[in-house]
Amino acid sequence: MRALFLSIETWTTRIAMWIACLMLAIASSLAVFQIFTRFVLEQPAEWSEVLIRFSLIWMVFLGIPMAFRQGAMISVDALYRAVPTHFKRVLDLVVALAALALMLIILWWGFDYAVRGSVQTMAGLEVLSMFWAYIALPVGALFSIIAIVANYLDPRRMELETAQ
Repeated sequence: MRALFLSIETWTTRIAMWIACLMLAIASSLAVFQIFTRFVLEQPAEWSEVLIRFSLIWMVFLGIPMAFRQGAMISVDALYRAVPTHFKRVLDLVVALAALALMLIILWWGFDYAVRGSVQTMAGLEVLSMFWAYIALPVGALFSIIAIVANYLDPRRMELETAQ
């Protein structure tokens, strides 16, 4: 069961990271496009700024699961090194429970916020509802919950490797 869960987590985190990378590419491409239209053509495209923000929100919330999985999101490295060996697993549990509590709050309130924002449209891009921007919170929280549990089951201490 544990191996199956970790296998599923590997795929979900990989998918989330690919989408996060795609969103970064979209945001940067749109930023270059916006600079070109604003300063070269002198005809700014208002919709591009909105889509940049939209893609950056998605990028952040879909990039968080990888940070959780690598053990780099909540760095308690100094405390982890200071506690005796037999308390390290307890510290892992406390950190995992705190992170899960935060993600459950983001999941609950993020979904509520997305539903409430569904009647609101994006300024400059009225064809899209704000629901599509806000739903990134619960989607990212779901991916993060899977990564947090996986990191508790199979810890990866990559705090120093990921902090550059």
